[in-house]
This record gives sequence, C-alpha cells and structure tokens, in this order.
Amino acid sequence: MPLQEEIDVKAKEIHTENLSMSIGEIISMYNDGDLDIHPEFQRFYRWSATQKSKLIESILLNIPIPSIFVAQRPDGIWDVVDGLQRLSTIFEFIGILKNDKNILLPALTLVETQLLPSLKDKQWENIGEIQNIEEMFFTEAQQRYFKRSRLNFVIIQKESDSTSKYELFQRLNTGGSSLTPQEVRNCLLIMNNEKYFGRLKELAEFPSFLETVNLSEKNLDEQYEKELVSRFLVIKNASQNEFSSISELSTYLDNKLVEFFENNDNNWEDIKDNFERTFNLINEQIGENAFKRYSIQKQVFNGSFIVSAYEMIAINIAKNIEYWEQNRNQVKTKIIECWEKIDNESISWRGYNAAGRLPKTISVGEEIFL
Repeated sequence: MPLQEEIDVKAKEIHTENLSMSIGEIISMYNDGDLDIHPEFQRFYRWSATQKSKLIESILLNIPIPSIFVAQRPDGIWDVVDGLQRLSTIFEFIGILKNDKNILLPALTLVETQLLPSLKDKQWENIGEIQNIEEMFFTEAQQRYFKRSRLNFVIIQKESDSTSKYELFQRLNTGGSSLTPQEVRNCLLIMNNEKYFGRLKELAEFPSFLETVNLSEKNLDEQYEKELVSRFLVIKNASQNEFSSISELSTYLDNKLVEFFENNDNNWEDIKDNFERTFNLINEQIGENAFKRYSIQKQVFNGSFIVSAYEMIAINIAKNIEYWEQNRNQVKTKIIECWEKIDNESISWRGYNAAGRLPKTISVGEEIFL
C-alpha cells in the first residue's frame, strides 16, 4: 500500500478533540467517577515530593503543562492514557486521591521549590483543625485560583479504533519516561483487562520462581520479575521461525502479551499449573543456582542471574514437564550439560539482539531437555 493510502486509512481510525478544563471541573469528574485514572497504575510511578511540588508550583504560576490524553469509553467515562501522575498529584494535594482498594490516601504536603520557596510544608486545607497555624494552608483565595486554573486535554473519542488508546499509551509512556518497558506493559494489561495483570502478578509472586531467579531489589522495584514471566509465557508458545523475525524483544512482548492472555483465557489453570510445576522442580533440584553460569573448569555455578540461561532452561523444561518430573534427579546434570555444550562449541550470544540470541538459547535447551 502506498504511503499516502496508509496515512489516509490510519488517520480515519483516530478521532480526537482538544478541550480546556478547569481543575475544579476535573475534580468533579473524578469525584463522580467520570474520570478513571487507573489507581492500579500508581505503583508503577515514582514521582518524588519535589516533582509533585513543582507541578503545583507550575499551576500557581501559570507555567504551561503538557496536555493530558484521555480515551472516551462507550459509557462516556474517560480513561487516562497519559497524565496519570499529574492528575494523581493534583488529587493527592486536594486530599481526594484513592488507591486501588478505594482507600483515601493522606493529603500531600508540599516542599520548597526554586520559584516558590514558601510552598514548604504547605497543605491544601486544615482538615485536622490545627489552631493558630493558618500559614500552613492555602488561603480560600489561593484555593479558588488553583481550582480555576485550566489544563488542556486531548480526547480520543469512542469512535476511534479500539487499539488506539493502547498504542497511544505505549508511545507516550516509553522513551524519556520513568517507566520501564515492563511497567508500561503492566499498564497495558490493566487497561485491556485487569484480570490479565492479576494473573501475571500471581505467577511473578510464586515463591519457587522468585527463589530460582533470585533478583536484586532494584530488579524487583523495576518489575523485572514480571518481565521474566512475560518472556516465559510468550516465548514458550512461539516457534523458532518467529525468533528470527524479532528485531526488538521489548516490542515483541508488547505486541504478544495481551494477545497471549486473550487466546488462553479458558485454559489459564493449565498454564498456571505448568508454570508452578516447572519452577517447583527447578527450585527443588538446584535452587538459586539454576540460572547462573556454570564454570566447566571450576565445576561450580557462579555469578548472578543470566536471562539467556533462564530462556534456555526454564522454557524447555516447561515444554516437557511430565518427563522431567519423572526424571527429576537428572535436572541439575542436564543444566550442566547445557553449559558444557556452550563451552565445547564456543557458542556465544553476547552482543546479539533477541533475533540472534533466542534461536541459540532455545535450541541449546531443546537439544538437552526435549
């Protein structure tokens, strides 16, 4: 299809409207349930008190704030696609922000900013009726000014293609974002069907899995355990031919993960059972050494977690779990055989992208475990 035809077709799939709204109107929409900021997403965002205070400073000083993107559902409710942290900060400051369990969160106390150092320790209002400390709170005039300040919204209308808001969310929240690729993926799952994220989370918290991957606190904070589960689910069901066409694994997972959950909604219990049996077996036989490099010379496992070892071992054991449960005492020996093969044949995937690495890691594991 020529470029202009592609442009014409895709442009018709997305219908948008620009709208300026006062913060007071936005507060009313949130309180009435007409604006869904997806409180489940809050765990993936890490704005500091300084960043939050700078946003309030910008509103007070009329400093332009980037547009907030929302998608209109068929029932008229607005789904926040980009701008959750900005809106959450405003609602937290006002004292109306609720978490994913519908529990009201403590109101935000501001910190000193460069342009408005007197924001230090300021709060929206005196809920606790503290006596004689009026300077701690916004005056009624300041509250009115704040609520009359306006934010720009871009609305993806309900007539747009159903995938538009997911595509837009992905584009707006990658590149220059504080979110990791898996955190964006988590949000996409929640936007599509919160049940899918719950299932991913359940596997990522499975004790035997966590013990074998033995990730650092930093990895866990960045949701890397959920990325490993995503890899397991998607790659286990992919063909060797698919691997050669993967130029960027992150994009491949973005495109395939929601599809995987949709296609396997009715057989989830079987998938969960396979996952748990696989990692129970690996943990029982080798534990936290399972996905570390094995030194042929020293005959010991050493170093830290290696994702290529995870792909090579866990996915292929899972494909033949019944056999390995019956021959469980061979699992550790077979893992060592993988490393012996890599050493003897000088197999290396260092410097390769996913398309170059996956065929090697999967094929080595298949030869040993299948």
